[in-house]
Amino acid sequence: MWLIILGAVIGAAVSGSIYLVFAIARFGIFKKLSGGKKRRELLFSFGIISVCFAVTVLLMSLVNAVIILLHFILFFLLFGLIVRIAKLITKKKPKINLQGWAAIAVTVIYLTVGYILCNNVWQTDYSLTTDKQVGSLKIAMFADSHINNTFDGDGFAKELEAIEKQEPDILLIPGDFVDDGTDRENMVKACEALGKTNFKYGVWFSYGNHDKGYYGSERRGFSSEDLESEMKKNNIHILSDEYELIDNRFYIVGRKDKSDKGRKDAVELLQGLDTSKYIIVLDHQPADYEREAKSNADLVLSGHTHGGQFFPITHVGEWFNINDRTYGYEKRDNTEFIVTSGISCWAIKFKTGTKSEFAIIDIKQN
Repeated sequence: MWLIILGAVIGAAVSGSIYLVFAIARFGIFKKLSGGKKRRELLFSFGIISVCFAVTVLLMSLVNAVIILLHFILFFLLFGLIVRIAKLITKKKPKINLQGWAAIAVTVIYLTVGYILCNNVWQTDYSLTTDKQVGSLKIAMFADSHINNTFDGDGFAKELEAIEKQEPDILLIPGDFVDDGTDRENMVKACEALGKTNFKYGVWFSYGNHDKGYYGSERRGFSSEDLESEMKKNNIHILSDEYELIDNRFYIVGRKDKSDKGRKDAVELLQGLDTSKYIIVLDHQPADYEREAKSNADLVLSGHTHGGQFFPITHVGEWFNINDRTYGYEKRDNTEFIVTSGISCWAIKFKTGTKSEFAIIDIKQN
């Protein structure tokens, strides 16, 4: 599926770039520079697009350069259609390159907002109730910090300060704390920042698909064993298809990531737990709702989707049955599910269909 999506993106970028060369060439400055010769107009247009793309790659990354290019193509196509319809209705031709100026202005504004939404962190609140005797429990939760993308270890520590101000009882991290773009120094700093927190019931972590790395320890300078060692050194509790009863009030269950072929079935994992206690499950990918709803779990917390990242493709994961939910709250039978959009992002520095966040979940007994 992801190979199909990648192929479609590459195809759209290549064909769209050809269209963009012709669209940019319509600006008057290129007509003046070329002396009215069409081939020169296209060469100037191709040159300016290539230079801008190369500069963006150097300043940000290839992935982000492609994202920006695709948005320019999309808005040039959209305003090209709007201008064409307007010409048919009014029978008048615009005196300026209305398509071009409108497309550039909207793309810049749209992606600026997307950059702000991705690189700043908001708080999202949930209020839940239960008949179980859990009393009052305040949970802080974030996923997908991907240290070194929108913030390094020091930046992560500052985000933790905002979470601590809410005075939660416990901090839960359902995966993708780090990835292949994280270096050892900032991984250690982030773990140490968690170790300095003072939550009543501590910090609990379960693995995501990026935490153990896809390319080996050589690329990022540390192994999954090194990560686990630093976490344990800083009193971070790791649950990998394991559970813990806390204060005789509630369970924390941490599942292995869906990508781990050895992970247990949800029903099997929770079998034997005291169902009179409130059961919280950390499962990085929100893709096993049917089994988790049958497992006696009360609350399942996930990340992974980054909230869909871009509008209007926000719910593609659900349409193709990759995820059960992209973002937010859902209830199935007696199980409640929450998917966070992530406190950071993986490689793309823009979010237009969502925002970066941490969640505060207040659970109260009826």
